[in-house]
Amino acid sequence: MKRITMMAVALVVAAPLYAQNIATVNGQAITQKSYDQFVQLLVTQGAPDSPKLREQIKEEMINRAIMVQAAEKAGINKLPAVETELDVARQSILLRAYMADYLAKNPISDTAIAAEYDKLKKAQDGVVEYDVRHILVDDEKVANDLQTQIKSKKAKFEDLAQANSKDTGSAAKGGSLGWADASNYVAPFSEAVKATPKGQLAAKPVQSQFGWHVIEVVDVRPVAFPPLDQVKPQLEEMMRQQEIAALQTKLRESATVK
Repeated sequence: MKRITMMAVALVVAAPLYAQNIATVNGQAITQKSYDQFVQLLVTQGAPDSPKLREQIKEEMINRAIMVQAAEKAGINKLPAVETELDVARQSILLRAYMADYLAKNPISDTAIAAEYDKLKKAQDGVVEYDVRHILVDDEKVANDLQTQIKSKKAKFEDLAQANSKDTGSAAKGGSLGWADASNYVAPFSEAVKATPKGQLAAKPVQSQFGWHVIEVVDVRPVAFPPLDQVKPQLEEMMRQQEIAALQTKLRESATVK
């Protein structure tokens, strides 16, 4: 009985040693640790963990080991271009892991996000957007004639836009460009929009690189700022990128570069 017990203990102790490798390829071990890490990587990327997935990963690791051994035997890993590519890949992996580790240790707090949100929202105070429509033609005389017809109420703006504007996208909508910040438009057009009271035509047609524009500012309103919960993910990502940029600047300033 004592002998059987000792043998059982020996088997229990030895079992983990055998479990350390999932396979051996031409004398090279594929460890359980590297296998588990491969499984975890795919699971974090969205693959459902299952016996089928694990078997596929095992076969993939064996096939990779065989191919890598063949490549090394052929001296591919010693080619200058391959050595450079391997070094770049190593650097990329280290950089990505370092940044992820840094951000995990320096998380963006909800308080910081709320403060950044308030700062951006305050910067938008007084900013307005315009509901604009226009008629785009090639000739100044034609533009002036269209403006005169609209002012004298001989024709409706939308009818003239549909019949004359070469901006077919807006012409189909009566010349409407919809709501936008004036900065979205080219400089002469933008300046005319900002100088025109709502409900009125611009003082005169405006020329841009596209042609001559008859412009009407239909309405003006303050820019609506989205609520915090709607933009929080984008804000957090922006702040994470700022953290990485600041880290890079700090490391560069403390580095000795000759």
